[in-house]
Amino acid sequence: MNNTHIAIGIDIGGSHISCGAVDLKINQLIAGSCFEAKVDNTASADEIFTAWTGAINKTIEVAGKNEIAGIGFAMPGPFDYANGIGLFEGNEKYLSLYGVHVYDEIRKRLGLPETLPVRFINDATAFAIAESWIGIGKGTSRILALTLGTGFGTAFLEDGIPVVEGDSVPEMGCLWYIPLMDGIADDYFSTRWFERSYKKLTGKKVNGVKGVAELFENDEVARQLFVEFGTNMGNFLAPWIKKFNVGQIVMGGNVTGAFDKFGPHLLDAFTENGIQIEVSISELRENAAIIGSARLIDDAFFAKIEPLYPKM
Repeated sequence: MNNTHIAIGIDIGGSHISCGAVDLKINQLIAGSCFEAKVDNTASADEIFTAWTGAINKTIEVAGKNEIAGIGFAMPGPFDYANGIGLFEGNEKYLSLYGVHVYDEIRKRLGLPETLPVRFINDATAFAIAESWIGIGKGTSRILALTLGTGFGTAFLEDGIPVVEGDSVPEMGCLWYIPLMDGIADDYFSTRWFERSYKKLTGKKVNGVKGVAELFENDEVARQLFVEFGTNMGNFLAPWIKKFNVGQIVMGGNVTGAFDKFGPHLLDAFTENGIQIEVSISELRENAAIIGSARLIDDAFFAKIEPLYPKM
């Protein structure tokens, strides 16, 4: 990091970009620096980059272009995080960025000098880094972070650093691809599971977890879905919690808005598996991935992250 201390953090979502500036001297998001823009993830690469850079430039303008030390991206996978290349395939999002050197495009479009770092990390890992650094997980040595939304994001951290290999964690340090029932974990611990399951049981379409939650009081099917969701997640996570000796679980993502409905069943499943553990909901919320990605610009911290890239 150069002698400036303002880092730009960027969270790339499925349908939006959010960005903000973080003062690395005081470990704090700068007031008034956060901007968001909608993004059509099925658009051309040029349209996507135009939307991204439009939002980023607003944050840079607040921070001062000559004051920034670098830019960090929280990026969904699949992605080549070490080289900044899109590997998106197998889904409908950002297909136009497959094989595209995002690193080069961003640098060119923002007019950044070659000496200014532009770094990338998985979005769930960025969330976990922020929560362990200045969030609700601060002070806990071993954390399992979960982002519950359009997908099932997970990250294991020890003393603030992602753990991506070894006997205590799955390959790549994430759980979304682990086989579960008739599919993988991502199929069961995401928004689409609620939508698909409710339609299968009732023939009716519902809009996301919020839509199911709104039916909770008067709909037995809705209530049962939250029982299943919490119970299945608790049973699925239990072996990994024991292997990694997790001290705290930190959750984020839109599904956590219904934690009061599935959380008791999650905790019951933990108890049945002989686990007593603190489960916390993120207080950084949508800013967590911004903050976590900005921390990549701290060279001392990044020196611990960079060797992990081949395993991510």
